[in-house]
Amino acid sequence: MSDHGRPGLPSAAELVVGAQVASGRVSVDRARLVRYAGASGDFNPIHWNERVATSVGLPGVIAHGMWTMGAAVTVVTDWLGDPGAVVDYQVRFTRPVPVPDPGDVGVDVVATVGAVDPEARTARIDLTVSVEGARVLGKAQAVVRLA
Repeated sequence: MSDHGRPGLPSAAELVVGAQVASGRVSVDRARLVRYAGASGDFNPIHWNERVATSVGLPGVIAHGMWTMGAAVTVVTDWLGDPGAVVDYQVRFTRPVPVPDPGDVGVDVVATVGAVDPEARTARIDLTVSVEGARVLGKAQAVVRLA
C-alpha cells in the first residue's frame, strides 16, 4: 500500500493485453460546460448557446472536446490512483457530445490493456469513449507508468 492507503501502481506482470482494467461514466450538463469555459478560457458559444450551435450545423450545444478528453482519462487516473502515472495521452475527436437542456449526458469509458512494455515499465491503455453507444473519441490511448 502507498502512503495514502491506495494500492500501488500495477506491475507489468499483473496486466494482460485485452483485459479491461477500468470503466466508468462521467456526466456533463450545461452548468458544467459554463464552469469549464471559465476555467479553460474557451467561451466559444457552441458550448453554451443553442441558437449559435444549431446555426453552424450542430445538433445543439456540444461539450468542449478538451473537456471530453480530460473527463475520459479520469477513469484511468482513478484506476491508477496517481494522475502523474499517465505519461502520454492522445485521442482523435470523432463526434461531438450534444448536451441537452435540461438534463445531462453520460460519457461512457471502458479502459483495456492494449500493450505492455515490461522493459520500459509502461502499458498502453486503450479507451473506448462513447455516448449512447456511439464513439465520440477515436484512438484514445494513454501510456501509463507501471510499478
